[in-house]
Amino acid sequence: MRRVVTLLVCLLVAGGGAGWWLYLRPSAATGAAVPGPAEAIPVLVAPAETRDVPVYLEGLGTVQASATVTIKPMVDGPLLEVRFKEGQDVRAGDVLARIDPRVYQAALDAAVAKKKQDEASLANARLDVVRYAKLAATAYTSAQQYDTARSQVAQLEAQVQSDQAQIDTARTQLSYTTITAPIDGRVGFRQIDGGNIVHAVDVTGLVVITTLRPITVQFTLPQQDLPAVAAAMAAGPPEVLSLPQDDGAGPRRPVLDAGTLTVLDNQVDPTTGTIRLRASFPNEHLTLWPGAFVTVRLRVQTLHDAVVVPPVAVQRGPRGPYAYVVSDRLAAERRPVTVGYEDSLASVITDGLAPGERVVIDGASRLTNGAKVTIVASPEPAAGAPATASRRVPGAT
Repeated sequence: MRRVVTLLVCLLVAGGGAGWWLYLRPSAATGAAVPGPAEAIPVLVAPAETRDVPVYLEGLGTVQASATVTIKPMVDGPLLEVRFKEGQDVRAGDVLARIDPRVYQAALDAAVAKKKQDEASLANARLDVVRYAKLAATAYTSAQQYDTARSQVAQLEAQVQSDQAQIDTARTQLSYTTITAPIDGRVGFRQIDGGNIVHAVDVTGLVVITTLRPITVQFTLPQQDLPAVAAAMAAGPPEVLSLPQDDGAGPRRPVLDAGTLTVLDNQVDPTTGTIRLRASFPNEHLTLWPGAFVTVRLRVQTLHDAVVVPPVAVQRGPRGPYAYVVSDRLAAERRPVTVGYEDSLASVITDGLAPGERVVIDGASRLTNGAKVTIVASPEPAAGAPATASRRVPGAT
């Protein structure tokens, strides 16, 4: 009996070994390779960098012209000519239109003639005062007649001054017949054509001029951001970036223009709990247009020597954010991290990573703690591929 049991055990061991060998050896029919250890998972990695990171607050803004003037006639008369073209850039002092000046020129000429008449009367009255002064001194005339002559001189002097005021008024009215641009800017649609009769009381003006260089953007932020904004303004005019509201181009949207914050409203809107702000932009390339909606990024702080990784490296889990770090032995380590600041371009890690460590930016969904990885080189952009629409400005990331 003991021999039988021993023989059965030997047969079982021999059969198991043969089966294992048959399972592991290459297939003669297919030539398949023998499965070895678990394959390494391909990943893309990026190093944790140390650099200065600007901190931005983001809000929705409306572009507004820095100055808007409606040109209206200030005198009545036929509109002889319109000298501007719609959409034309004008400078302050450029002639825009002319109203028939003949009536106002005649009024000016009449006022000038009236002054000359009164000046002649004044000159004669002054001579009479001199004569009566000598006669009164020798008692050849009464003192009353002398005083009357002096009063006549004073009256005529006042009349001459009134005539000069009439001349100034007539000259001003005449100047209104030539309509000039009061500011630099761009004219819009013409509202009245030449040949029409215009009046000073007309509600509709001739044209509207808007100043586009510089231009302003008014935007709002939550009232919780007020301390950060106030601190940034105390340190100097904060930088403001304007971006398209939504162009679907991904995280790197083009920067339309860079400017500075100029006004922080003196109160919080109690109905919305927001604060209003206004920024000024040079708008040299006319990328901002009145009435357009833009995204505004206000720079309130700069984090110096911060540990920065791409935002895709930070994963979220039930226990908080984490990242996979690739060791020198090409093993993935799940590392909990603390994110101090994050935007579409960078995540600032305040705890959990050291500068130079490699973090996984693609392929993290297949990883587990301790998994073997192989690092894949980042694909180079194809030759002739279009450049990104973003353009860098001072302080932008």
